[in-house]
Amino acid sequence: MPTVYAEDEVRTIGQHDGTKVALFLGDKLVCILRDDIPTIPHPNMWDLPGGGREGSETPFQTAAREVHEELGLTLLWEAVVWEAQFRSDHTPHAWVGFFVAQMPVESVDKIVFGDEGQRWALFSVNAFIGLSNRVPSYVSRLMRWQKETGGLQPG
Repeated sequence: MPTVYAEDEVRTIGQHDGTKVALFLGDKLVCILRDDIPTIPHPNMWDLPGGGREGSETPFQTAAREVHEELGLTLLWEAVVWEAQFRSDHTPHAWVGFFVAQMPVESVDKIVFGDEGQRWALFSVNAFIGLSNRVPSYVSRLMRWQKETGGLQPG
């Protein structure tokens, strides 16, 4: 069982360790089924685009690079509708960035799947949350976003 740290013990300034993006194409969340390799975190589980920081990247730069590497899409800052910091699942005392972004539904036609993961798919938020094989920490993050913002706005 992982060690749990009090919020005031989590590093919330300085460099982040990584970033994830709940990326909506229209009203569907684009997700990636992780490789089924026992030595990686969360093997064979549905994940959100993102990954570790490279160099001195900002959280958004990490997010944009990872979305491009994993899905071939260009994530612009204007697409971001919410951002937050959370305790890292893997590094004690570390923090990670978490973004919610929305791009036009037509962006699905521009996806070029990268070389990490088995495949990608689109899910409604509720369908994603209901998956038994999704990365566990995203439920609370998505629920916090929905509580603070009301979720996706029509339009």
